[in-house]
Amino acid sequence: MQPDFSSKKPYGRLQLRFMRYGFVIDHTRCIGCHACTVACKEEHNVPIGVNRTWVKYIEKGTFPDSSRHFGVLRCNHCDDAPCIEICPTVALFKRDDGIVDFDNTLCIGCKACMQACPYDALYIDPDENTAAKCNFCTHRVETGMQPACEVVCPVEAIISGDLDDPASRISTIVANENVTVRKPEKKTEPKLFYVGVDPDVLEPARQRTASTYMSAERHPDEHPHADATRPAAREAGDPLVVYDAPHPTPWGWMIGAYLWTKSIGAGALMIPALLIAIGYAAEETLFRTAAPLMALGFTGVTTFLLVADLKRPERFLFLLFKPNLRSWLVIGGYILILYSIFSGVWFLIGLTGSAPPGVMRILAGVIGVATACYSAFLFAQAKARDLWQSRAFFWHLILQAFVAGGAALMIAGVVIGVEDRTLYGVRNTVGIALVVSLILTLSEIAMPMSRDARRAHELMIRGPLRKRFWGYAIALGTVAPLLILLWASSQIEPSWQLYVSASLLAWLGVWVSESLWVEAGQAVPLS
Repeated sequence: MQPDFSSKKPYGRLQLRFMRYGFVIDHTRCIGCHACTVACKEEHNVPIGVNRTWVKYIEKGTFPDSSRHFGVLRCNHCDDAPCIEICPTVALFKRDDGIVDFDNTLCIGCKACMQACPYDALYIDPDENTAAKCNFCTHRVETGMQPACEVVCPVEAIISGDLDDPASRISTIVANENVTVRKPEKKTEPKLFYVGVDPDVLEPARQRTASTYMSAERHPDEHPHADATRPAAREAGDPLVVYDAPHPTPWGWMIGAYLWTKSIGAGALMIPALLIAIGYAAEETLFRTAAPLMALGFTGVTTFLLVADLKRPERFLFLLFKPNLRSWLVIGGYILILYSIFSGVWFLIGLTGSAPPGVMRILAGVIGVATACYSAFLFAQAKARDLWQSRAFFWHLILQAFVAGGAALMIAGVVIGVEDRTLYGVRNTVGIALVVSLILTLSEIAMPMSRDARRAHELMIRGPLRKRFWGYAIALGTVAPLLILLWASSQIEPSWQLYVSASLLAWLGVWVSESLWVEAGQAVPLS
């Protein structure tokens, strides 16, 4: 019985497997000629500047006892592919033959798959503005031919085939040779096996880089602090990267800005819901109308930033109409919509002079928490970035929502001119959140982390990002507003300047913290 290669339905765990295609690359044969790269580009019309398969060179030792080693890198067609899980529109899927394929007509260009892939295999096609990668030359495989890279390899270093067929050449090699895979700790079950590869080629954290490559300039969009995450030792014998493909940082400032605006929007209703529940009066203007209006406005800005960061923003509605319900991008989109609805209804009820019903306030608070912290689950799906796997990030997002939303409420309260009792409750909430956030941030320094997570974390606390971390996020953005709020609490009638200055500094702290989290997480090289 032959498999249906035309099916684009994602692979199901209970579905009978007919085939499971994979690659073996034999580096005892590879001569680093780039024939596979050229053939792939020609076969798929891959634009200049991006690659589906590429060859990396490193050099080891010192002259005359030096050596050069090659590594052919590409998609690993994982059995448990994180790119499929995080893709919000099922643009990435697993075929019945085990090949991880993509449909660029569904891609919205969110770049989440690039953050999920531990192997740096995905890129944004500059012509289509959609994600792309090696698809095992499915158009050739379906007609019984070999992938283009395998055909052109002059030394037969690339072998493809069915790993589930014990009689196939690839199965024989995997069963009898000493093979290795990249990053087995990620548990993606990759189907790209290496024979005779130098381990340092597959471990980017062990390598050092020069300002220029052997025959080219380094890509200007690569992370400027990537080298700072590598080991401190720079001895002459360390592996030196002398040729590589460009790997720009996928997410920029808009992702940090989106986390910041979302914190303000979420906290704007979380705090009123909490304070009213514990006995503070539903102040007519601030809690009934100003708070839901700010929640609605900042959630709208958050949505705008998310759409603006897409490479294909006109396809944004695919999140709703062609969703992958396992992706937290999709789940987060639904949460934002639901939160906006609750904020709008709260605001309309407030315009009538009434307070929202108790059940509605509780639900709005719960959905506000979900709005604040769903990004922790989204970043956790970005399995390539070890820093983002921190379980503390969930609590950071909740605390930052209390801080940022409370700061917005204090500024609004000063402008509106509410009673000090209401601002007292908001002020105390923000102060407690700042204290807990500071304790949690400092305690993370001693928490156990993976090697790459520790390198990214060290980049913030001791590396090139330390001035922004300690100076802006901690000193100005956490300690300073906390001291100002403590001073305000000692005053019988605190001045509006204290509230406004504390709020602006707290906003600064949240902004810098979110931006550093995004930047440092992407600094550790993946390939």
